[in-house]
Amino acid sequence: MTNTTADTSPTEAQHPGRRRVLGALCVTEITSWGILYYAFPVLAPSISADTGWSTTSIVAAFTVGQLVAALVGIPVGRVLDRHGPRWVMTTGSIIAAPAVIVIATAPSLPVFYIGWVVAGVAMGAVLYPPAFAALTRWWGGDRVRALMILTLAAGLASTVFAPVTAALMGRFDWRSTYVVLAAFLLVVTVPSHAFGLRGSWPPAHPGVHAAPPESRSAISRSRPFLVLTASLSVAAFASFAAVFNLVPLLLERGVDATLAATTLGLGGAGQVLGRLGYLPLQRLTGTRGRTVSVIAATALTTALLGLATSTLALVFLAVGAGLARGIFTLVQATAITDRWGPVHYGHLGGIMNAPIVITMAFGPWGGAVLAEWTGSYSHAFLVLGVIAVSAAGLAAFSMPGVRSGRFSVRGRS
Repeated sequence: MTNTTADTSPTEAQHPGRRRVLGALCVTEITSWGILYYAFPVLAPSISADTGWSTTSIVAAFTVGQLVAALVGIPVGRVLDRHGPRWVMTTGSIIAAPAVIVIATAPSLPVFYIGWVVAGVAMGAVLYPPAFAALTRWWGGDRVRALMILTLAAGLASTVFAPVTAALMGRFDWRSTYVVLAAFLLVVTVPSHAFGLRGSWPPAHPGVHAAPPESRSAISRSRPFLVLTASLSVAAFASFAAVFNLVPLLLERGVDATLAATTLGLGGAGQVLGRLGYLPLQRLTGTRGRTVSVIAATALTTALLGLATSTLALVFLAVGAGLARGIFTLVQATAITDRWGPVHYGHLGGIMNAPIVITMAFGPWGGAVLAEWTGSYSHAFLVLGVIAVSAAGLAAFSMPGVRSGRFSVRGRS
């Protein structure tokens, strides 16, 4: 299949294994997200009840893992740009399984923390950022379609592994459940990365309409890059604080627990639908307008959730927030190539994703703190909406322009 998109190089367009790469990454992202991320919320209550460790300390260990993943992503990005994703992601998968075993067998809280630190190293090498870098290089001008398919597949991680984890808990304790999941993680992801990602790593091409690529250090120090990183980080904080505190908000509004959980699930379905809408949105909008409008939609739905009182309106707005969240994932995945091309995607992505992952990690805690500070979850959602509005305002200034002959805008603004 030959792609005629302007910024696709012959090497990228004719790469014979790119569908194999996409298929392998779909399998490994579902599995890695499901076990390393989504299993934890299911198991956390049992961990606390069995060990006597406080829920706060357990969640803090999980947060430490996210912070480590953010920091690891920076050197991982450099390696990806030079050598490709095969051995980076394979090594991450090899590390992930024993990390989960350490978590499962931890006799004390400090060892539990050590397990999550090692798991954070693995997550930095196997979750979205390296997978996005792989598809951006191998799929070239058709990368948006590949990224959309990958995020649609990975969006099923919680759908698959939350009930699987719960079912295992019905037969085993939390420690044995994590051991079973670790074995599955090892068996599925290590060979999938080692064999599914084989093949030559094609050279990056900036595209026929792009100016000669700047050095990665010049881009990473530029005002547009810093503003973009700040905008996406603030938006990610608001978005994740809202989704993790949605159920408490609904309970505060008088919604029963079952419907509140169902509404959270419907928000996840909206997230998948949002990703399906990204391709037509990309065709109809420019980079600046798309980024601003998606973050503004996040701000609007978050604030309206704080204002709504009827159950129907709350459910409708939760789905709308999910739609915006789903599109935001792809806005983040394409933010660098839309502005500077794919040449330094891995390195720049590592730098950009570090603060984003950090703010995402603190989002659930931050939302709860805002609720305590403002007196209610409704007021907290209003504050989160204002925070997201500021992120949309920053996004308007995230486009590289012609300044001292250094930068050129990639695509319509």
